[in-house]
Amino acid sequence: MNKSNRNIVIVSLFAVFGGWLGIWLNDVTGNTMPPLQSLGALVWLTTPALAGFLLRAFGGDGWKDSGFGLNLISGWKWYLAALLIYPLASLLTFGLSLVFKTISADGFAAQGFGVYLSAVGVIFVGSIMKNIFEEFAWRGYLTPRLEAAKIHPLLNHAIVAVVWWAWHLPYYYYFLPRADLQAATPYGVPVFLAIGLIVLFPTAFFFGEIRLASKTVWTTFLLHQIVNAVSMPFLLNGFIASNNWSSLILSPTNDSIVMSLLMGLAGYWMYRNRIKNS
Repeated sequence: MNKSNRNIVIVSLFAVFGGWLGIWLNDVTGNTMPPLQSLGALVWLTTPALAGFLLRAFGGDGWKDSGFGLNLISGWKWYLAALLIYPLASLLTFGLSLVFKTISADGFAAQGFGVYLSAVGVIFVGSIMKNIFEEFAWRGYLTPRLEAAKIHPLLNHAIVAVVWWAWHLPYYYYFLPRADLQAATPYGVPVFLAIGLIVLFPTAFFFGEIRLASKTVWTTFLLHQIVNAVSMPFLLNGFIASNNWSSLILSPTNDSIVMSLLMGLAGYWMYRNRIKNS
């Protein structure tokens, strides 16, 4: 195994097992803090990105493809895409969901759009640190290092999707408060995780392609912020409610099949455009 592939495996292992290590640390230290405020949560959140930083600094990967620069001049249109594509897709799927009655929007009538915007702002600010560590791991390290290893883009994004999903498992099973998880998924954890794996493939395709096209990790950080901020209040704050299982297919949240397909189509367009112009 060459150095580049070895390092990719190391970061992937930290991503897959770091959260379970964090849970173990909480157990052996007798943690009394809420799980998301514990040492274990810090280990879960930071280990993939920190492993990538260390391998760039000392493992021979270097910083050339890290994407840490803002790249605003040549990449401005990708920042605009990161800012607008998901809200527009969410607006489209929201309207379709109402037409096909897969959701009810009584929460908007009861609370008002202004309260929704306030919730969007709170989640946008509150997820900054988490999404920095996430994006510096997945699109700051794995995506460009797989690209450097000459992995086909489709396989590149698929590998990132699987690692990304596996990293979330300890979060859903342990760190995330049960009430938040139950609010986000009325279908039970196994169904939620299965759907999560399915939708992460087109989502990772979109995220990965905007990273490769823009040549900066900050576009995907912005995209991640927007996705979380727009989507999470729908269910967590009660602005919409799922009418039946059809909302798994069609809803304005980022874990619906139709929404993920729209992101996948955006990623495919970026991929074709990038390959054509390369």
